[in-house]
Amino acid sequence: MAGLFPDDTETQAGTITNANTPLADRLRPAVLEEIVGQDHLVGPEGTVGRMVAAGKLSSMILWGPPGTGKTSLARLFADQTDLHFKSISAVFSGVAELKKVFAEAEIRQQNGRGTLLFVDEIHRFNRSQQDSFLPYVEKGIVVLVGATTENPSFELNAALLSRTQVLILNRLDSDALNQLLDKAETLEHKQLPISDEAKDALIASADGDGRFLLNQAETLFSLDIKEPLDAPALAKLLHRRMAVYDKDREGHYNLISALHKSMRGSDPQASLYYLARMLVAGEEPLYLLRRIVRFASEDIGLADPNALVQALAAKDAFEFLGSPEGELAIVQACLYCATAPKSNAAYAAQKQAWKSAKQTGSLMPPQNILNAPTKLMKEIGYGSGYSYDHENDEGFSGDNYWPKEMAPEAFYLPADRGFEHKIRERLEYWEKLRHEKTG
Repeated sequence: MAGLFPDDTETQAGTITNANTPLADRLRPAVLEEIVGQDHLVGPEGTVGRMVAAGKLSSMILWGPPGTGKTSLARLFADQTDLHFKSISAVFSGVAELKKVFAEAEIRQQNGRGTLLFVDEIHRFNRSQQDSFLPYVEKGIVVLVGATTENPSFELNAALLSRTQVLILNRLDSDALNQLLDKAETLEHKQLPISDEAKDALIASADGDGRFLLNQAETLFSLDIKEPLDAPALAKLLHRRMAVYDKDREGHYNLISALHKSMRGSDPQASLYYLARMLVAGEEPLYLLRRIVRFASEDIGLADPNALVQALAAKDAFEFLGSPEGELAIVQACLYCATAPKSNAAYAAQKQAWKSAKQTGSLMPPQNILNAPTKLMKEIGYGSGYSYDHENDEGFSGDNYWPKEMAPEAFYLPADRGFEHKIRERLEYWEKLRHEKTG
């Protein structure tokens, strides 16, 4: 049966290489111990290390940023557990190919061999396609190893997640990326033609992506560079890599959450960093302005009423100036909000008032505060007994403005910070007058 499937030889972690094989492929690890930056998984006490040592894999989802070793891990799983390795990409595969893969796996199982099915970018499959894996995973016809850069909680359906284990791969840190460059220099039998400072800049530009780093290193190895390049010369030679950022994916929501919470935590430095991260990555400035305007009401409110004024002024300034000049106004609003006194009293008051309004339905306000535009309405008492506050001492009547079927409620409870400290003093003073007038 050895020749039944055209890809039966695709079982080893190693691949046939030649001079044209990319450096990243030539450096693919041959054993788990060669995986860099993922010791929490592949170490002796890690989940993967234990599974491989036991010789039994369960289906899993590998979740991590690009270039962190997901494909290499899957190949090594198959190699070290003697499973046939089959790789497909959700970008290029459809229902027909999935049916073929499952049919081949069933025949292979009948012949005593298991199949590790590696699905790259598994989040690209729609819900029904994801469901098609379920019976084959449950029956053990395939060990599914899916790879995704997106949060599985959002992108994969619950049925598939319940049958798999989610393993998180870390973004490669500078130590791990340095190890990759050392391996590359050993393989090429020469050093990269760059200074130590330029090497640090090269590693920083990779943004945790090992594959990207090795591709850049391969470019440097291939060029006839006489003298080591410094950081500016390296930047000029290599295209700058844009930050990983997809405006409708988790990275977007992670950064906007970090910006919002940094402003709420009164850390202007971190706030400015996350604002810069989003703008540099291409976020729509008006989206950020909308979030800052919202923040000015939700997290500052009347503790500093000027926060909302600043946020709206930044919106006007940006629309007037455009980018990049107008981005300074966004920075100003961000810093103002981050350094302003904080209060969510208005936000909490809104939630409580909305809840009460839904519960109490259509209760009539007291008649004394109703308008009486017609003779009939005056005759039945609309507006009767209304006390005009400006004609009272302190400009305050102390009347009851609540429906008679409803006891007064306290929705707005100002914080003892910023301008709300003064508001709180006013409310306490008016409450004292109200008690004095009503006895």
